Amino acid sequence: MQFTKQMVTERNSSVTEFILMGLTVKQGLHLPLFVLFLLNYIATVVGNLSLMNLICLNSHLHTPMYFFIFNLSCIDFCYSFVCNPKMLMSFVSEQKTISYTGCMSQLFFFCFFVNSECYVLTAMAYDRYVAICQPLQYTTAMSPKICFLLMFGSYLMGFAGAMVHTGFMTRLSFCNSNIINHYMCDIFPLLQLSCSSTYVNELVSSAVVGTIIILSSLIILVSYAMILFNIIHMSSGKGWSKALGTCGSHIITVSLFYGSGLLAYVKPSSAETVGEGKFFSVFYTLVVPMLNPLIYSLRNKDVKLAVKRTMNRVTSWGKCVWCSYESVDT
Repeated sequence: MQFTKQMVTERNSSVTEFILMGLTVKQGLHLPLFVLFLLNYIATVVGNLSLMNLICLNSHLHTPMYFFIFNLSCIDFCYSFVCNPKMLMSFVSEQKTISYTGCMSQLFFFCFFVNSECYVLTAMAYDRYVAICQPLQYTTAMSPKICFLLMFGSYLMGFAGAMVHTGFMTRLSFCNSNIINHYMCDIFPLLQLSCSSTYVNELVSSAVVGTIIILSSLIILVSYAMILFNIIHMSSGKGWSKALGTCGSHIITVSLFYGSGLLAYVKPSSAETVGEGKFFSVFYTLVVPMLNPLIYSLRNKDVKLAVKRTMNRVTSWGKCVWCSYESVDT
């Protein structure tokens, strides 16, 4: 009976807010890091928003490949609002707290966008496979309906994964400490703070993350194995370069995203590895979303053409407005 009362007391003593330690506790680094990550934040927002606008405004980019790139940029754009603002505030403000509800919300959207990006990258690999290995069936295999279903499935799976992670996290009690050794509410740092058993959470997290990684990695690897096999049997050097050109950007994105993610989470969730993991997590939460627009823009003739056309439209519109103003003035 006394043990039951103690358990009830523990569960009722859950904290109402957490303290985010941030990326580093060294005060001398706060201002330089604030400037660095503020520039990163601006570049991420402007870069992804610009790429989305280019794809929308130029009809020659209304293809399955750029439809997926649009969704990837949309995810990265929304993703930048999940942890960047709170991280920037931690560098310049003494107030480093986040409410329990805010923490769980941040965890949910973090998991949702990360999971969704995994599936979008997987869909892009399949798109490249069909384009290179089955070009005659590309129009049918990647019809607007199928592309929409692939993206809907990506977001649905991302939502389901986020609900599982967040749902199991809310069942835990936090009563001994409320200091999170991270710049955001991530899974492993939160598990370390819980004063209740985290065995089920660790098991579920491993199962969900393992399923996502194995499923998406398997599809991506099989797709590129088939692409490589097809490229080897190409007799034309031009075909080689075109095939590699269409896959190069995606390969770089997948390598950066999965590489940094594995470095952040492959080790056990000890205090030391969480300290290391938060530095690796900077790459896929802050750096990769900023680099994606550049990766898909540099050396991309279609995007460069879209930029020129858009600039010409803006210039023509500006001239028309100026001419109209002059005619009214005279």
